[in-house]
Amino acid sequence: MKHAVPHGLDADLAKRAVDQALQSYAQRFSEYQPKVSWPSAQRASIQFSVKGITLKGAVDLRPKSIDLDLNVPFVLRVFKKKAIAVIEREIQTWLDKAERGELDED
Repeated sequence: MKHAVPHGLDADLAKRAVDQALQSYAQRFSEYQPKVSWPSAQRASIQFSVKGITLKGAVDLRPKSIDLDLNVPFVLRVFKKKAIAVIEREIQTWLDKAERGELDED
């Protein structure tokens, strides 16, 4: 299931916002052992563990949206909407900060 979070930012600012959102998520939810890597400038690979099972997904930067896709094993499907909602909320918080000019400088 893919989920899109709309934004009106330029590509560089959107990437900075998403990167900081994912870093913040990793710190706040460290008990789920989150990992983030950027295999390309427009795609972040994400993974975390719930109840001993590793969930993997991707965050894709698009010109007008941030697309989330999370692969969830059948036994954990009941958690998928919650996981997507938590990630979306974190990304939206950082997109809002970016729009207000409140992002940390690299």
